[in-house]
Amino acid sequence: MTDALKRLSDEGVAIWLDDLSRTRITSGNLAELIDQQHVVGVTTNPSIFQKAISDGHGYDQQLEDLAARKVTVEEAIRMITTADVRDAADVLRPVFDSTGGQDGRVSIEVDPRLAHSTKATIAEAKQLAWLVDRPNTFIKIPATKAGLPAITEVIGLGISVNVTLIFSLERYREVMDAYLAGLEKAKAAGLDLSKIRSVASFFVSRVDTEIDKRLDALGTPEAKEARGKAALANARLAYEAYEEVFSSDRWAALDKAQANKQRPLWASTGVKDKAYKDTLYVDELVAPGTVNTMPEATLNATGDHGQITGDTVRGTYEQARAELEAVEKLGISYDEVVQQLEDEGVEKFEASWTDLLKSTEAELKRLAPSEG
Repeated sequence: MTDALKRLSDEGVAIWLDDLSRTRITSGNLAELIDQQHVVGVTTNPSIFQKAISDGHGYDQQLEDLAARKVTVEEAIRMITTADVRDAADVLRPVFDSTGGQDGRVSIEVDPRLAHSTKATIAEAKQLAWLVDRPNTFIKIPATKAGLPAITEVIGLGISVNVTLIFSLERYREVMDAYLAGLEKAKAAGLDLSKIRSVASFFVSRVDTEIDKRLDALGTPEAKEARGKAALANARLAYEAYEEVFSSDRWAALDKAQANKQRPLWASTGVKDKAYKDTLYVDELVAPGTVNTMPEATLNATGDHGQITGDTVRGTYEQARAELEAVEKLGISYDEVVQQLEDEGVEKFEASWTDLLKSTEAELKRLAPSEG
């Protein structure tokens, strides 16, 4: 283990783990990662919970109790997932306290089937915040068109939000606008803005996966040359947008009221293409005030052989623009790709939620007490 994770942390990148399970909490593994690998936060999603509940027997006792009470499968999932998030939040509480509320956070996602309903998303976010009942929780809301006004409303209520499934630069600007509008609502309501936090989860590897597939189909030397560049270019230009928005006059007024910047969070940073270095989306996205949420394999790879050489984002914007333009010139539509990725992202989480419903239902049946 090198000190690459410490160097990354020293550069102003918060290291979060993109995984959670009950076993990880009860075995002391999460506490160990915090203590030894500079992990200061945790993100979850429906796919992570589906895998956790399907693997092993960590949930048997709670499932048995829920089965005895004859709860619905949806209520069972809520009880299980919020229990894990609550316990993980307690493990991370010292980090939350020592960072003044910036880190030590655990994220839990609204039901992805509500992604296209603003009202239902708001109601679900309020319910999750109430159920988990920990100050160091983020409620994850997808950055769909319906999600944007929900973000404003939920932030306006003083609930901290992790905005997820951001792929496009235009949508990212809309997300920051929704956050600022929410802060303005909270300020008008007399809430303490210093207590409200947010991150914007900008997805990385999936952009390369989709664009590289299209470049491979073209098969030209120019297409080959453009492989593996779009995702980093996209993320770097997102950071440029972040710098612009959070140095605006609109932000200055909120800053005076003790508001917190909405940090960019690099999501989907596990490398999917074996042709690329497994720490690519960590080494090349180092910038102050960011979060990188990593699967455990990426976390370990970074600790073992990550190359952290300082800021690798600022000063790259012109090159990043040229790299995205090169892809467009080859006939690949950026707007089409990012919309497809958003649609697929929602669909994948919906599918994982359905799988979670099915596997939890099967477990409830298996553990249900016999009558009498």
